[in-house]
Amino acid sequence: MAKRNTFPISLIIIFFFVAIGVVAELERFDQAIKADGSLSLLVVGDWGRRGAYNQSQVALQMGKVGDKLDIDFIISTGDNFYDDGLTGVDDAAFEESFSNIYTAQSLQKQWYNVLGNHDYRGDVLAQLSPVLRKLDSRWLCLRSFIVNAEFVDFIFMDTTPFVTKYFHEKDHTYDWRGVSPVEEYRSNLLKDVDAALKESNAQWKIVVGHHTLQSAGHHGNTKELVEQLLPILQANDVDLYVNGHDHCLEHISSPDSPLQFLTSGGGSKAWRGDVKSWNPEELKLYYDGQGFMSLQITKTELVAIFYDVFGNVLHTWSASKSLYLSA
Repeated sequence: MAKRNTFPISLIIIFFFVAIGVVAELERFDQAIKADGSLSLLVVGDWGRRGAYNQSQVALQMGKVGDKLDIDFIISTGDNFYDDGLTGVDDAAFEESFSNIYTAQSLQKQWYNVLGNHDYRGDVLAQLSPVLRKLDSRWLCLRSFIVNAEFVDFIFMDTTPFVTKYFHEKDHTYDWRGVSPVEEYRSNLLKDVDAALKESNAQWKIVVGHHTLQSAGHHGNTKELVEQLLPILQANDVDLYVNGHDHCLEHISSPDSPLQFLTSGGGSKAWRGDVKSWNPEELKLYYDGQGFMSLQITKTELVAIFYDVFGNVLHTWSASKSLYLSA
């Protein structure tokens, strides 16, 4: 069982300044793998509804699968608290939607979280604050950062500031502290992600963001990311782009590269029947209900499994690599 990461208060303060944009360079965290050289984790997104819309049922099944796989950590793909993020570090929603929901012993591991657009509608700095780590030491949320697990590099990316329509919406207010001027923020982040991928010697490269790149769901493709991020992922041989945003479970393969698009946005409220037509040779899974995903990774093999709200397996996909590819 992986040991939960703990950090001295001085480092937590540094991480907070990284999160709010004072330091441009992406912070890196080391994640231990199992003694047998494997890594297991769960991925869930779009979940924070105080247990409603089957959030509690998804959490229950996550606990069971997490125990079976002896998971090392959990990834959240964002929209952590509905409908409008947190009001502050003392918002009861943190405990009511997170601490009091994901109570299984197997889920008492590190949670690596990115922000979604709904999180930006509240007090963004609250989710990034080290105060929440004092309330629940599992919680780690920064805008963008890297997790290295020996043969895997996970690059977590803040995608909401790339979506231009959010800056012009009249029905919602967004907390843009820490991302202004936004053009510079986007440019610097893309450069940081590109540099991190180029420097990576990991056997597997996985990028995590909230927003979709390729999706047959309600939101569809995020055009700004398709134009600005996708070329970087393809040029750097990224294996997976993992996201939420569309409230579904989905797997789309690339027609022109090994890159796979995996959506895990079924943590609570789902959108039944909201699906666009897509090339069936590329759309390997589209499930318009609640659920989550697991990843099991070794140096030579990666297995992704999607589960529904009852814990049933919906779809399994695997890939393999030679040990000498990263030499």
